[in-house]
Amino acid sequence: MSDGLQTYKGEFAARVAANQAQRLANLRKTYDFIVCGAGSSGSVLARRLAENPAVHVLLIEAGGSDDRPSVMEPAAWPTNLGSETDWGFVAEPNPELNGRAMPMSMGKVLGGGSSINVGVWARGHRSDWDYFAQESGDESWGYESVLGLYLEIENWQGAPDPLYRGTGGPVFVQPTPDPGPAALAMLDAALELGIPTYDSPNGQMMEGDGGCAISDVLTRNGKRHSIFRAFTYPYLDRPNLTLLTRTQVNRVIVQNGRAVGVEAVRDGVVERFDAAHEVILSLGAIMTPTVLMRSGIGDEDDLRAADIKVLHHLPGVGRNLQDHVSFGCIWEYREPIAPRNSGSEATLYWKSDPALSEPDLLFCQVEFPVPSPETAGLGVPEHGWTMFAGLAHPKSRGRVRLSSGDLLSLPRIELNTFSHPDDLRAAVACVQLCRDLGNTRAFEPLVAREAMPGPLGQADMERYVRDAAVTYWHQTCSAKMGRDALSVVDGSLRVYGVEGLRIADGSVMPRVATGNTMAPCTIIGEKASRYIRAAHGV
Repeated sequence: MSDGLQTYKGEFAARVAANQAQRLANLRKTYDFIVCGAGSSGSVLARRLAENPAVHVLLIEAGGSDDRPSVMEPAAWPTNLGSETDWGFVAEPNPELNGRAMPMSMGKVLGGGSSINVGVWARGHRSDWDYFAQESGDESWGYESVLGLYLEIENWQGAPDPLYRGTGGPVFVQPTPDPGPAALAMLDAALELGIPTYDSPNGQMMEGDGGCAISDVLTRNGKRHSIFRAFTYPYLDRPNLTLLTRTQVNRVIVQNGRAVGVEAVRDGVVERFDAAHEVILSLGAIMTPTVLMRSGIGDEDDLRAADIKVLHHLPGVGRNLQDHVSFGCIWEYREPIAPRNSGSEATLYWKSDPALSEPDLLFCQVEFPVPSPETAGLGVPEHGWTMFAGLAHPKSRGRVRLSSGDLLSLPRIELNTFSHPDDLRAAVACVQLCRDLGNTRAFEPLVAREAMPGPLGQADMERYVRDAAVTYWHQTCSAKMGRDALSVVDGSLRVYGVEGLRIADGSVMPRVATGNTMAPCTIIGEKASRYIRAAHGV
C-alpha cells in the first residue's frame, strides 16, 4: 500500500501489504458495498461483510496508517490531539462559554476514535439501549439483545463472568492492569460518599444507579488494540476487501432516488466508485451529516443557501448533535506519581438527583493535570491529577451545518453547550460531587491541595464551569435513528427517502450513550452488518 501498511511487522503483515498493493493496482469500478470511514463502526462493518468471500467490499478512510507510536502506545494518546491523526474541528464561538470556541478532536486515522482515544471500553447503560429500542421501534436495539452481542464480540481477559462477559470474540478487553494509587484511592473515595464499587464498569454497575470501578480497556501486550486492529486488520490479506487510505469521501452519488456510489478525492484527484448494493456512511457525527448535505440530502433551506441541488429534503440531517461536556477539577500531589497505562484508570457514574432512575453524571480520572486553556491561568501544579466531571445526558442540542458547497469544505459546528439551563445547574452539582470525591480521606495520603476550582460561590462557580468546559470527544446523534420528523435513519439504519444508503456510526444514536462511545459504536457496526447481510442474503 502507499500509506505505510507495509510497515506492519511479521509474515501476516507482509501478506497484507502485498495483497493491498495488488488491490490498489487493480481497483474495481464497482464494489458490492462501499463503507466510508474505518472508525469503530466502519471497521466492524467492513470485516463482517468481507467474511463472505463472494462479496467485494471497498473501505475508504480519510486518514492514514495507525502504525505509529502516538496510536500504538496507550499513554501517548494526548499527542494525537491537534496532529495529522486528528480532524481538528473547532466549534463556533459560544456565548454560554464566555465566547470560547471549543476544540473538537476526532480520529482521522485507521481506527478513527478507537485509535486516538483513552482506550476505555464502556458499554453504555441499560437505559440507553432500551431508549434506542423505543425510539427505533426495533426491540433488537434493547439492552438484553445488545448484551448478547457484547458477549459475542468480546474476548474478556478478566475473572470469568458468563452472565456478562464473552470470551470468543475479536475485541480483546481487560481490566486496567496494575492500576496506580490515585485510581485505587478513587474507589475508596466513592465508598466514603456512599457510592458502590464494582469489579467491572460493564455489567451490574450499568443496570441501575451507577457506581465506581477500575476501567476496562482495549490494550493487548501493552499496546493499543483498536477496533480496526480487532476486526479489519485480520481480514486485509483477503482479495475481496480493499482499503483506500488518505481518501476523502466528498459526496454520495444518488440517481433516481438510489445511492449508486461515491465521489472521493485521492491524491488530489476526484474519483468515482460505484456500489452494486449499498453505500454505508461511517464517518462520524461531524462528517456523516456533512457528506449527506453535500450530496443534496438535508434541510432544503440549508442546501439552497449553500447552492446545492436538493435531492431529498431530510430536515434532521445535522441536527440533534450531542456531546459529553466535561469540567476538569485538579489536585496537586504531595509527591510526584507517574501515570500508568493510558493515564486514565478509574471511572464513576452517579446521579445529580437521587430521584433520577439512571446516572446523569460521568467521571473519568486522569493521572496528570488537564486544565482548559482558560483555567490554566489559575495555576496548574507540576504534579497532580484531574477528575473529568461530565454530564452523561446533557439537554443542550447542537447542529452541524455546511460552511459552503465547495469540494471537501469543512462544516460549521454549533455545539451550543449550556444552551439548555438545566445543563449549567447539573454542571455545578457535578463539580461539587467531584470536589467531594477529591477531598475525601482516601486521597489525603496522595494530595497536598485542591488546585482548582476550590470553594467558590455560585456566580464564581458558574463562571469556572463555563471556562473549564471541554469536550469528552463523544460527538454523536447528528443523524439520529427514530420515527419522528427529525429522524434520519430507521431502525435498520437505512436513510429515509434514499434507497441503498445507510449510516452506521455514532451519529445514529437518538441520545448520547452513558459513558465513552467506542463500545456502542462497535455495536452499531455489528448491527448494521446483520441488517445488511439479511437484506441481501450475503
